[in-house]
Amino acid sequence: MREARVEDRHTGWPSTAELRRARPEEADALSALAVRSKAHWGYDTKFLDACRDELTLTPEFVREEEVYVLSAAGALVGFYSLARWNADIELCHLFVEASAIGKGAGRLLWEDAVRRAEGMRYERLLIQSDPFAEGFYLRLGADRIGEVPSQALPGRVLPLLVYPLREP
Repeated sequence: MREARVEDRHTGWPSTAELRRARPEEADALSALAVRSKAHWGYDTKFLDACRDELTLTPEFVREEEVYVLSAAGALVGFYSLARWNADIELCHLFVEASAIGKGAGRLLWEDAVRRAEGMRYERLLIQSDPFAEGFYLRLGADRIGEVPSQALPGRVLPLLVYPLREP
């Protein structure tokens, strides 16, 4: 396990937070966190219901894939997952508890995901971003390279971003 500092003087967060591999028994809690995080952007219940399958993690997924959580004071604050996408690696999930959005947790998760992807020797990290999260990824150095169809809602498209992990 690795401890990482969460720097935020204004929120009352503990000075340290734990970044660790997710446990299969946390799948339901992580799925619920993903829904709360997505709801933060003002999506209605009908939209969230349409996205529920995409936002649901199973114990098998957590056991078999690269899923990492950030916890503070014993509570789950956020998580991310990485999965191979052809010759690249994809950031499949990056969700932060709605009450922690804008307080440094997303950046901490992002930096950990990038380090892990680099350690796996991938050249590019791909992101199918929620439109509301696109600015976050662009500020961190990702570039928009196109769009992909949403799997949850026919006709909806999502920004496709890339973050270089190594110089070409």
